[in-house]
Amino acid sequence: MKHIALLSEINNMEKLLLTKTQTVKVDMLIRKPVEEVFEAFVNPDITTKFWFTKSSGRLEVGKQITWAWEMYNATALVDVKEIEINKRILVEWGDLGAMTKLEWIFTPYGDGFTYVSITNSGFEEDKDAVLAQAIDSTGGFSIVLDGAKVWLEHSINPNFIEDKFPKDLTEH
Repeated sequence: MKHIALLSEINNMEKLLLTKTQTVKVDMLIRKPVEEVFEAFVNPDITTKFWFTKSSGRLEVGKQITWAWEMYNATALVDVKEIEINKRILVEWGDLGAMTKLEWIFTPYGDGFTYVSITNSGFEEDKDAVLAQAIDSTGGFSIVLDGAKVWLEHSINPNFIEDKFPKDLTEH
């Protein structure tokens, strides 16, 4: 009987984990004014310093943009849904048929600083896929915020994205 109870408890924990991982959120304080931080995420001339390597344009409501990570031969379609200047960006992004929602919230904090939250939601329903996507998204967007912080505060390109999967050392 103990084994059945334990299996039931594990199954309930898996269901809880699945529910909690359908939305991923990462946050970071960036010691720059909200206007500067917001601009860094809508303007690809800045974003390419710490995230993707190429973009087909600036984020504007109603536009479809393509972001590229040339070193990985990877692209993502970005469908810009909503923008509240210096407050919020909402896009759907990914591959056609597998788009997820991506939302940035920019909150002024203290004396000219910005607290940035990135939420990624809408993962596939298969629990193994959801878990894998949630883990990848959490790590990926943590690196993006780390890179944004280093670039915006110190004007240093940390190469986090490029160095995550160095050629010939890892499989991606």
